Amino acid sequence: MSIVEPQRRDVEHPAEIKKYSSPLRLWHWLNALVITGSLLTVLLNSTLLKTRKNAAAIKASLQASGITVTDQQARSVAHELSDRVWTIHTYLGYTLAALLLFRLVLEFFQFADQKFIRKIKTAYHQYQKVKEQRELGKHEFWVKTLYAIFYLMLLTMVLTGLCLAFEDDVPLLKSIHVFREIHSFTMYLIIGFIIIHIVGVFLAERKESSGIVSDMINGGKQ
Repeated sequence: MSIVEPQRRDVEHPAEIKKYSSPLRLWHWLNALVITGSLLTVLLNSTLLKTRKNAAAIKASLQASGITVTDQQARSVAHELSDRVWTIHTYLGYTLAALLLFRLVLEFFQFADQKFIRKIKTAYHQYQKVKEQRELGKHEFWVKTLYAIFYLMLLTMVLTGLCLAFEDDVPLLKSIHVFREIHSFTMYLIIGFIIIHIVGVFLAERKESSGIVSDMINGGKQ
């Protein structure tokens, strides 16, 4: 499990704690909040707001009040409730797309030692060249590789989500059904990454990297 544990120490300067810029920390927590909200809307529509179950409950409730509606009318009301949650999901998706774009642009303005690509290269170099730091470099390289995979999953999620959001306006998009399958499958991959990330941070906090969560809040102050 150690491979999923993020390190608090800088791989290039092991005596120092990693630094995180304010924009990167803001992106991290906003991204976590938006992804959580997006997953909650999916969970809500998959459980409490399932159209078929709610339609039956709405019809029964109205009949108890002396109001008679058809099955189609009850389904329409239930579907409207579900649609409102999907609208929130869509806007969260737009926000996620904006955050991803922000992260890509931010990479160009980060301090050189905080750039994601440089961190991967440095970790790989430490693993290949410096015997004393080989294990730390190897560990950091694989942790950063996991993060890179997450960015790819996030990009896939955003692109397929945008295709679904605009499929009613672009007939070609509506005819390509694979976008929905890819979007749903990627969601499960992201959930898996989130679980791995949380477990990794929890384990790191219990070992020599204690304080890694607060570093993502205060920037990594000594």
